[in-house]
Amino acid sequence: MAKCPYCKAAVTLAETKTETTSVRDEVHKETTGIVKKEIMYSCPHCDSVLGFGFFLGGLLTGRP
Repeated sequence: MAKCPYCKAAVTLAETKTETTSVRDEVHKETTGIVKKEIMYSCPHCDSVLGFGFFLGGLLTGRP
């Protein structure tokens, strides 16, 4: 499992719940844009930015 480089807590792209706690380990994703979708990934524990990504979507490719 991946770990945040800042707080060293376990994170994943998929939604997970551990048996001992109800804390979600899913990376937060914020998407903006209509044609060029920009995504910012952040840690759910310390809210540090983990990375950025983009893809073409919307009218051009039919993606939401």
